[in-house]
Amino acid sequence: MRPTAGTTLNSARKPQRSVLVALFGALVPLLAALTLMAPPAAARTEALPTATLTEVTGFGANPSNLQMYVYVPAAVTAHPAIVVAVHYCGGSGPAMYSGTEYASLADQLGFIVVYPSVTRASKCFDVSSPQALHRDGGSDPVGIKSMVDWVTATYAADTSRVYALGISSGAMMTNVLLGDYPDVFAAGAAFAGVPFGCFATTDGSEWNTACANGTVIQTPQQWGDLVRGADPGYTGPRPRMQLWHGTADDTLRYPNFGEEIKQWTNVLGVDQTPAATDSPVTGWTRTRYGATGDQAPVEAISLQGVTHNLYTYGMGARVLSFFGLTGGGTTPPPTTGPCKVTVTTSAWNTGLTASVTLTNTGSSPVNGWQLGFTLPAGQAVTNGWGATYAPASGAVTATNVSYDATIAPNASVTIGYQASHTGNSAAPTAYTLNGTSCTVG
Repeated sequence: MRPTAGTTLNSARKPQRSVLVALFGALVPLLAALTLMAPPAAARTEALPTATLTEVTGFGANPSNLQMYVYVPAAVTAHPAIVVAVHYCGGSGPAMYSGTEYASLADQLGFIVVYPSVTRASKCFDVSSPQALHRDGGSDPVGIKSMVDWVTATYAADTSRVYALGISSGAMMTNVLLGDYPDVFAAGAAFAGVPFGCFATTDGSEWNTACANGTVIQTPQQWGDLVRGADPGYTGPRPRMQLWHGTADDTLRYPNFGEEIKQWTNVLGVDQTPAATDSPVTGWTRTRYGATGDQAPVEAISLQGVTHNLYTYGMGARVLSFFGLTGGGTTPPPTTGPCKVTVTTSAWNTGLTASVTLTNTGSSPVNGWQLGFTLPAGQAVTNGWGATYAPASGAVTATNVSYDATIAPNASVTIGYQASHTGNSAAPTAYTLNGTSCTVG
């Protein structure tokens, strides 16, 4: 049983008054010193559990009521880098966490991942309002900046290594973040986005049809001025930008890719003529502007025949190489997986039938797919099932039909085609799923 206040006070009356006075006189300066040394309560922040996705509340200014999710790896480094991974329309922070590989890459490299999450009904980020398109304007970018500040304060993060990446709506927000806060972000990667300011509206609408359709065309200077106008007093260095887009994107159409290149080459003051052009993966065309290395000021990857749903596992390693977080300074080789293709053929004099089984060996569903392969010389597809095939010969892309568009983890779909041949009836030897190489066997 705890002693009552009266009991404590009565037992304290036994010492002589002079002793009490002396003790009190000694304690007062000691307590004052301890008070001065203790940090204010607001400055003390508890670290988060590691190796698990954790929601953080009360992280700072958050005018649009975003949610903040954070992944801290078990082997987080001292003064870690921060990667902000921004979800697509209809998504969420947890969906971005489970559907991309950045948490597992953080486990390897020790950086912290922030997953902002929209709470408005559309589940799309605000990339169109005047508030969103100005520094500290009072919309989503303010809340995301607060998330970065919270992680920086909690983990003494390296403020020179803060990065943003996003898919679709998140790609558009990546463009906005780099425009609004050029002093915060060192680089960004935008998968299927549009230029900063392209989606601007003044009527409260979240959608800009002209921009989505790729009909908003401006000069590099005009695009660059939009970015510079977001923080007009800023004169320091600008973040580098990596851009990804599929040529068959029918949601945010392909001309936006070229407009993004015009914008960021102008912002970064580099020539619009590529310093280097290559094809790191079949069907990809990569151009680099202002330099030829992995950390060029602007890097742009065009994916031939790929739709809006372009993101696949393996791209994350290329993003981190562009950011400079992989340490090796070289672009990783084309990633194999997470897919497997098994093919059997049956041939006769001038024709053949091929049965192709595509297995999702990854941990997330594939929602919409394109299987790329190159037919041997002399072969041409005459008909097919389970997919649409185009063109008939050479580098062929098989695109899902409505009933097999989704492939769950560890599930398979089987498609097939008939083809004519002039003597070589062999099956293709390599396949890519949405631009990423598959295991064949």
